[in-house]
Amino acid sequence: MSTRPPADEIRAQAATRRRPDGSIYQSLPLAEGSDLARQTGLAMHQIEAAALQQQILPERYARNMHSLSFEDQQVLLEARACVIGVGGLGGTVAEVLARIGLGHLDLVDGDCFEEHNLNRQRFAHTGNLGQPKANEARHAITRINPAVTVSASNVFMSDENAEDLIAAADVVVDCLDRLDVRLVLQKACRRRRVPLVSAAVAGTAGQLTVIFPDDPGLEGLIGKIETEGGRGVETRLGNLPFTVTCLASLEAAEAVKVLLGREGVLRNRLLLFDLAEPYFEIISIG
Repeated sequence: MSTRPPADEIRAQAATRRRPDGSIYQSLPLAEGSDLARQTGLAMHQIEAAALQQQILPERYARNMHSLSFEDQQVLLEARACVIGVGGLGGTVAEVLARIGLGHLDLVDGDCFEEHNLNRQRFAHTGNLGQPKANEARHAITRINPAVTVSASNVFMSDENAEDLIAAADVVVDCLDRLDVRLVLQKACRRRRVPLVSAAVAGTAGQLTVIFPDDPGLEGLIGKIETEGGRGVETRLGNLPFTVTCLASLEAAEAVKVLLGREGVLRNRLLLFDLAEPYFEIISIG
């Protein structure tokens, strides 16, 4: 079997398609890409990367254009995100990143699905209660987009393992529910020089920021690390599915902007929203 992406074969399998705006593009349909992967022994990731290099668009990304360019799609396919916590926020973040075409996902969560997760956690269903969240998310994502390589770490993050867990990431997404662990993650990201997308949710409200290694970060919001810890107000207000899904989508958007070097990243800024009003507000951190 070949170890080199089959450029000629990809061109031969490409189809001419038309976008809703009438513009024409060369597409690699999923069935043809899957056949090439089987015939060559290559991963779907390699097939899609080779197609994009030839300006042939894997059809699953057709509606990403023109908001994303071929070059953007290539950057995302080669990027790696680490999602810490694969419950309410993290499950949806992981799915959105897989669907947009982020090529490598590291999922970290030591917890298992329980009945009270069913109202909001993307990969929870009545058939997998008691199963590890990270494993279940990995299985689901490989079915959603087989071009994404997914690792699952069924562990809780701690001071001892945080840096190792995020070591390969280009961006880290904080989907935790404990402030003390969130601060551990921020410290690890600073040491590894990795941008962190951090969010918190409770009831109908959420908040979101992006922290680069030299930024004030969470200390600018809550004070010294040594004095803070524990669960947030979600213990009283609960977690509603529409709030979780909204905030997770915003987190995924910030992660993509960071990876693509886009303007408008919520760096040194905090997005606050409450869907009960509703209102959205951005304030400066520092």
